[in-house]
Amino acid sequence: MSAATQTPDERLRARREYTGPVFLREGFRPLFQCAAAWAALAVPLWACIWTGMMSYRSAFEPLLWHVHEMIFGFIAAAVGGFLLTAVPNWTGRLPVRGLPLAALALVWAAGRVAVWFSADIGAEAAAIVDLSYLGGLALLIAREIVAGRNWRNAPVLALLTLLVAANGLFHLAAMGIAETGGVAIRLSIGVMCVLLALIGGRIVPSFTRNWLVKRGGPEVAPPMGDFDRITLILTAASLLLWIAEGDGIAVGLPLLLAGVLNLIRLMRWRGWATFAEPLVTVLHLGYLWLAVGLLLLGASAAGLGVAPSIALHVLTAGAMATMILAVMTRATLGHTGRDLQAGPATVAIYGLVTLSVIGRVAFALVPETTLLWLTAASWSGAFALFVAVYLPLVVRAPK
Repeated sequence: MSAATQTPDERLRARREYTGPVFLREGFRPLFQCAAAWAALAVPLWACIWTGMMSYRSAFEPLLWHVHEMIFGFIAAAVGGFLLTAVPNWTGRLPVRGLPLAALALVWAAGRVAVWFSADIGAEAAAIVDLSYLGGLALLIAREIVAGRNWRNAPVLALLTLLVAANGLFHLAAMGIAETGGVAIRLSIGVMCVLLALIGGRIVPSFTRNWLVKRGGPEVAPPMGDFDRITLILTAASLLLWIAEGDGIAVGLPLLLAGVLNLIRLMRWRGWATFAEPLVTVLHLGYLWLAVGLLLLGASAAGLGVAPSIALHVLTAGAMATMILAVMTRATLGHTGRDLQAGPATVAIYGLVTLSVIGRVAFALVPETTLLWLTAASWSGAFALFVAVYLPLVVRAPK
């Protein structure tokens, strides 16, 4: 049948059919794997750099490289996989897939190589390559939100745009144009914390409610009531103050309040009733790390004796990495037609990343090289195991 003789419904179905590689069918398939593979590799590389075992050809100072690659390498790939998979559900439009998705993943990978060799190719060239991934992702999300008139999720686009700006500040520091490294770190981590509170505040209670309803469990607070809105506003405001000012009692106190409010918010979702299913419980664990991290960041900013590195690693390696693994495992199982149950390997993934957070906090208190390597091994083990278990699922068609 020719296109001219097809009915509108038949033409719509034809547009929706996808005959390309399964691996490029949805955004989570390549980008979650990119995120996990880079997370597994980048931390041992950083440990080698920190201990002097290897040098690298980057215009970035070692600490800036480490933070940059965790945020704009690992986390940015995971965020892209999540958004490109979620946005079609938000807008009702077709997903980005096939060659455009492959191009986006390749641009992300090129950014990792460009930043690593930025001293050779030039910091300016590295910036252009690296900024292309998040910039392209932001344009894609903007197109979908505008075309689908999905204004409810415009704040997600705004936060993504701020991440692009934060990445630009990292590159300005690498090029020696401005002393923007500190604000770049705070802006990128602050934006991710707000994004985590926003998206996590939707999915944690929703998935928890769905699981408990099937088992006659207790009622869970709705995802976005007045208390949640107040918590989000105060969390964003306290982090904005931290980004702008850094330290001080006037910064620390709002962060402490934000931590308390997020802890209360989490308790209203009754995570203790989900211990029978780690796939749900781990979402609560990720959000718990966020609340604890905000409390520690507030204590650090207020000069209460908490090292900044402890607070920042609880927020990044704890809240962000745990929530990313929780979403990556759940989304991969659900979108490939598997049961939403965490098997032994998935539980091991959660356990290893939790050990890595505890180890990193311990290393900040007792900086022994052996502890650093054990922490790196736990972290890399979690993400390498994710690739080993979940890569075979995303290269095959859904059940």
